[in-house]
Amino acid sequence: MVEILSDYELDLMRKAGRLTAVVLSELRKAVKPGVTTKQLDDLAQMIIKEAGGTCPCVGYGEPPFPAAICTSINDVVVHGIPSNRVVLKEGDIVTCDVVAELNGFMGDAARTFLVGEVKEETRLLVERTKECFFAGLEKAQIGNRIGDVSAAVQACAEGYGYGVVRELTGHGIGREMHQEPDVPNYGKAGRGTRIVKGMAFCIEPMINMGKRNVLLGHDGWAVCSADGKPTAHYENTVIITENGPEMTTYEEGLNG
Repeated sequence: MVEILSDYELDLMRKAGRLTAVVLSELRKAVKPGVTTKQLDDLAQMIIKEAGGTCPCVGYGEPPFPAAICTSINDVVVHGIPSNRVVLKEGDIVTCDVVAELNGFMGDAARTFLVGEVKEETRLLVERTKECFFAGLEKAQIGNRIGDVSAAVQACAEGYGYGVVRELTGHGIGREMHQEPDVPNYGKAGRGTRIVKGMAFCIEPMINMGKRNVLLGHDGWAVCSADGKPTAHYENTVIITENGPEMTTYEEGLNG
Protein backbone atom coordinates (compact mmCIF):
# COMPACT_ATOMS: atom_id res chain seq x y z
CA MET A 1 0.00 0.00 0.00
CA VAL A 2 1.33 3.43 -0.97
CA GLU A 3 1.59 5.79 2.01
CA ILE A 4 0.13 9.27 1.46
CA LEU A 5 1.67 11.87 3.76
CA SER A 6 0.07 14.97 5.26
CA ASP A 7 1.62 18.42 4.93
CA TYR A 8 2.97 18.06 8.48
CA GLU A 9 4.52 14.70 7.63
CA LEU A 10 6.03 16.12 4.45
CA ASP A 11 7.73 18.77 6.59
CA LEU A 12 9.24 15.99 8.70
CA MET A 13 10.45 14.34 5.49
CA ARG A 14 12.14 17.63 4.58
CA LYS A 15 14.01 17.65 7.90
CA ALA A 16 15.21 14.07 7.47
CA GLY A 17 16.20 14.84 3.90
CA ARG A 18 18.16 17.89 4.94
CA LEU A 19 20.15 15.78 7.40
CA THR A 20 20.90 13.27 4.64
CA ALA A 21 22.04 16.10 2.37
CA VAL A 22 24.40 17.44 5.05
CA VAL A 23 25.94 13.98 5.48
CA LEU A 24 26.56 13.68 1.75
CA SER A 25 28.09 17.14 1.64
CA GLU A 26 30.59 16.19 4.35
CA LEU A 27 31.33 12.85 2.68
CA ARG A 28 32.08 14.66 -0.58
CA LYS A 29 34.72 16.72 1.24
CA ALA A 30 36.19 13.62 2.91
CA VAL A 31 36.55 11.49 -0.23
CA LYS A 32 40.20 11.49 -1.31
CA PRO A 33 43.00 9.00 -1.95
CA GLY A 34 44.14 7.22 1.22
CA VAL A 35 40.81 7.42 3.04
CA THR A 36 39.19 4.12 4.05
CA THR A 37 35.52 3.46 3.49
CA LYS A 38 35.20 2.75 7.23
CA GLN A 39 36.32 6.33 7.90
CA LEU A 40 33.51 7.53 5.64
CA ASP A 41 31.01 5.41 7.55
CA ASP A 42 32.28 6.67 10.91
CA LEU A 43 31.86 10.27 9.71
CA ALA A 44 28.30 9.65 8.53
CA GLN A 45 27.31 7.95 11.79
CA MET A 46 28.75 10.80 13.85
CA ILE A 47 26.83 13.48 11.92
CA ILE A 48 23.53 11.60 12.03
CA LYS A 49 23.76 10.79 15.74
CA GLU A 50 24.84 14.31 16.72
CA ALA A 51 21.74 15.63 14.93
CA GLY A 52 19.51 13.34 17.00
CA GLY A 53 18.90 10.90 14.17
CA THR A 54 19.46 7.19 13.75
CA CYS A 55 21.07 5.02 11.07
CA PRO A 56 18.43 2.52 9.84
CA CYS A 57 20.87 0.64 7.60
CA VAL A 58 22.70 -0.75 10.63
CA GLY A 59 21.42 -4.29 11.15
CA TYR A 60 19.08 -4.12 8.17
CA GLY A 61 18.31 -7.25 6.16
CA GLU A 62 19.79 -10.73 6.13
CA PRO A 63 22.66 -11.07 6.67
CA PRO A 64 22.42 -7.92 8.83
CA PHE A 65 24.12 -4.97 7.17
CA PRO A 66 26.96 -3.88 9.50
CA ALA A 67 27.26 -0.17 8.64
CA ALA A 68 25.35 3.10 8.40
CA ILE A 69 26.08 3.79 4.73
CA CYS A 70 26.94 1.82 1.61
CA THR A 71 30.28 2.55 -0.05
CA SER A 72 30.44 1.04 -3.53
CA ILE A 73 33.64 1.37 -5.53
CA ASN A 74 34.15 1.27 -9.31
CA ASP A 75 32.25 -1.81 -10.58
CA VAL A 76 30.15 -2.17 -7.40
CA VAL A 77 26.65 -0.93 -8.21
CA VAL A 78 25.26 -0.84 -4.66
CA HIS A 79 25.59 -2.16 -1.11
CA GLY A 80 29.35 -2.10 -0.72
CA ILE A 81 30.21 -2.63 2.95
CA PRO A 82 32.57 -0.05 4.53
CA SER A 83 35.84 -1.52 5.77
CA ASN A 84 39.17 -0.49 7.23
CA ARG A 85 40.75 -2.69 4.56
CA VAL A 86 39.23 -0.80 1.63
CA VAL A 87 41.31 2.29 0.86
CA LEU A 88 40.30 4.81 -1.82
CA LYS A 89 42.91 5.40 -4.48
CA GLU A 90 43.47 7.92 -7.23
CA GLY A 91 41.17 7.25 -10.18
CA ASP A 92 38.48 5.40 -8.23
CA ILE A 93 34.84 6.34 -8.08
CA VAL A 94 32.89 5.63 -4.90
CA THR A 95 29.15 5.74 -4.39
CA CYS A 96 28.02 6.76 -0.92
CA ASP A 97 24.40 5.78 -0.26
CA VAL A 98 23.05 7.38 2.92
CA VAL A 99 19.82 6.80 4.83
CA ALA A 100 19.10 8.95 7.88
CA GLU A 101 16.06 8.73 10.17
CA LEU A 102 14.94 11.83 12.06
CA ASN A 103 11.73 12.22 14.05
CA GLY A 104 10.35 8.98 12.66
CA PHE A 105 10.86 9.77 8.96
CA MET A 106 13.54 8.90 6.42
CA GLY A 107 15.85 10.61 3.98
CA ASP A 108 17.68 8.48 1.41
CA ALA A 109 20.14 9.67 -1.22
CA ALA A 110 23.24 8.52 -3.08
CA ARG A 111 26.07 10.20 -4.95
CA THR A 112 28.97 8.76 -6.92
CA PHE A 113 32.08 10.76 -6.05
CA LEU A 114 35.31 11.03 -8.03
CA VAL A 115 38.51 10.15 -6.16
CA GLY A 116 41.13 12.51 -7.51
CA GLU A 117 41.52 12.47 -11.29
CA VAL A 118 39.49 9.82 -13.09
CA LYS A 119 39.23 8.74 -16.72
CA GLU A 120 37.10 11.03 -18.85
CA GLU A 121 34.70 8.24 -19.85
CA THR A 122 34.14 7.46 -16.16
CA ARG A 123 33.55 11.11 -15.31
CA LEU A 124 30.99 11.30 -18.07
CA LEU A 125 29.23 8.19 -16.75
CA VAL A 126 28.84 9.86 -13.35
CA GLU A 127 27.63 13.12 -14.88
CA ARG A 128 25.17 11.41 -17.20
CA THR A 129 23.75 9.22 -14.43
CA LYS A 130 22.80 12.43 -12.64
CA GLU A 131 21.25 13.60 -15.90
CA CYS A 132 19.17 10.41 -15.97
CA PHE A 133 17.83 11.24 -12.52
CA PHE A 134 16.65 14.67 -13.60
CA ALA A 135 15.04 13.20 -16.72
CA GLY A 136 12.98 10.99 -14.41
CA LEU A 137 12.27 13.78 -11.93
CA GLU A 138 10.73 15.88 -14.71
CA LYS A 139 8.06 13.20 -15.11
CA ALA A 140 7.28 12.93 -11.37
CA GLN A 141 4.17 15.08 -11.71
CA ILE A 142 0.71 14.72 -10.21
CA GLY A 143 -1.43 12.70 -12.62
CA ASN A 144 1.51 10.93 -14.27
CA ARG A 145 2.45 7.34 -13.50
CA ILE A 146 5.62 5.77 -12.12
CA GLY A 147 6.20 4.25 -15.56
CA ASP A 148 6.61 7.76 -16.96
CA VAL A 149 9.52 8.30 -14.57
CA SER A 150 11.01 4.89 -15.36
CA ALA A 151 10.78 5.29 -19.12
CA ALA A 152 12.46 8.71 -18.98
CA VAL A 153 15.42 7.35 -16.98
CA GLN A 154 15.82 4.43 -19.37
CA ALA A 155 15.66 6.57 -22.50
CA CYS A 156 18.30 8.95 -21.16
CA ALA A 157 20.73 6.18 -20.15
CA GLU A 158 20.30 4.04 -23.24
CA GLY A 159 20.64 7.13 -25.41
CA TYR A 160 24.26 7.21 -24.26
CA GLY A 161 24.71 3.48 -24.87
CA TYR A 162 24.76 2.56 -21.17
CA GLY A 163 23.24 -0.44 -19.44
CA VAL A 164 20.31 0.16 -17.07
CA VAL A 165 20.36 -2.12 -14.02
CA ARG A 166 16.99 -3.87 -13.71
CA GLU A 167 17.38 -6.05 -10.63
CA LEU A 168 17.44 -3.01 -8.31
CA THR A 169 14.93 -0.18 -8.21
CA GLY A 170 13.94 3.02 -6.49
CA HIS A 171 11.21 2.75 -3.90
CA GLY A 172 8.65 4.46 -1.76
CA ILE A 173 9.88 5.97 1.49
CA GLY A 174 8.42 7.59 4.60
CA ARG A 175 8.29 6.01 8.02
CA GLU A 176 10.16 3.04 6.56
CA MET A 177 13.25 2.99 4.38
CA HIS A 178 11.67 0.83 1.68
CA GLN A 179 7.96 1.05 0.93
CA GLU A 180 5.64 0.80 -2.05
CA PRO A 181 5.78 1.66 -4.88
CA ASP A 182 8.82 0.26 -6.64
CA VAL A 183 10.37 2.84 -8.99
CA PRO A 184 12.28 0.95 -11.70
CA ASN A 185 14.81 2.66 -13.95
CA TYR A 186 13.25 1.07 -17.03
CA GLY A 187 9.70 0.58 -18.22
CA LYS A 188 6.85 1.91 -20.31
CA ALA A 189 5.28 5.32 -19.99
CA GLY A 190 1.65 5.38 -18.89
CA ARG A 191 1.96 2.32 -16.66
CA GLY A 192 2.33 1.80 -12.93
CA THR A 193 1.11 3.63 -9.86
CA ARG A 194 -0.59 6.99 -10.38
CA ILE A 195 1.42 9.86 -8.84
CA VAL A 196 -0.58 11.94 -6.34
CA LYS A 197 0.08 14.68 -3.81
CA GLY A 198 1.59 13.37 -0.58
CA MET A 199 3.58 10.52 -2.10
CA ALA A 200 7.26 10.15 -1.29
CA PHE A 201 9.65 7.96 -3.25
CA CYS A 202 13.28 7.62 -4.28
CA ILE A 203 14.34 7.95 -7.89
CA GLU A 204 17.77 6.33 -8.19
CA PRO A 205 19.30 5.52 -11.57
CA MET A 206 21.95 2.78 -11.34
CA ILE A 207 23.74 2.89 -14.66
CA ASN A 208 26.51 0.64 -15.99
CA MET A 209 29.12 1.78 -18.49
CA GLY A 210 28.81 -1.63 -20.15
CA LYS A 211 25.99 -4.17 -20.17
CA ARG A 212 23.13 -4.00 -17.68
CA ASN A 213 23.83 -7.41 -16.10
CA VAL A 214 24.89 -7.66 -12.45
CA LEU A 215 26.17 -10.27 -10.01
CA LEU A 216 25.75 -10.64 -6.24
CA GLY A 217 29.06 -10.75 -4.32
CA HIS A 218 30.15 -13.41 -1.84
CA ASP A 219 29.29 -11.22 1.16
CA GLY A 220 25.60 -11.38 0.25
CA TRP A 221 25.36 -7.60 -0.17
CA ALA A 222 27.62 -6.04 -2.82
CA VAL A 223 26.09 -6.08 -6.31
CA CYS A 224 28.64 -5.69 -9.12
CA SER A 225 28.48 -5.14 -12.86
CA ALA A 226 28.88 -8.56 -14.47
CA ASP A 227 31.42 -7.32 -17.01
CA GLY A 228 33.53 -5.49 -14.40
CA LYS A 229 33.01 -2.07 -15.97
CA PRO A 230 32.37 1.05 -13.85
CA THR A 231 28.89 1.88 -12.62
CA ALA A 232 27.34 5.03 -11.18
CA HIS A 233 24.38 5.76 -8.92
CA TYR A 234 22.48 8.98 -8.26
CA GLU A 235 19.51 9.14 -5.87
CA ASN A 236 17.26 11.64 -4.12
CA THR A 237 14.18 11.37 -1.96
CA VAL A 238 11.31 13.10 -3.76
CA ILE A 239 8.05 14.30 -2.23
CA ILE A 240 5.04 15.20 -4.36
CA THR A 241 3.48 18.56 -3.54
CA GLU A 242 0.77 20.66 -5.16
CA ASN A 243 3.63 22.60 -6.79
CA GLY A 244 5.22 19.49 -8.25
CA PRO A 245 8.11 17.23 -7.15
CA GLU A 246 10.46 18.44 -4.45
CA MET A 247 13.80 16.84 -3.59
CA THR A 248 14.23 16.69 0.18
CA THR A 249 17.84 15.47 -0.06
CA TYR A 250 19.16 17.93 -2.65
CA GLU A 251 20.44 21.43 -2.08
CA GLU A 252 22.26 23.37 -4.78
CA GLY A 253 25.75 24.17 -3.60
CA LEU A 254 25.50 21.73 -0.68
CA ASN A 255 25.45 18.25 -2.17
CA GLY A 256 24.12 18.54 -5.71
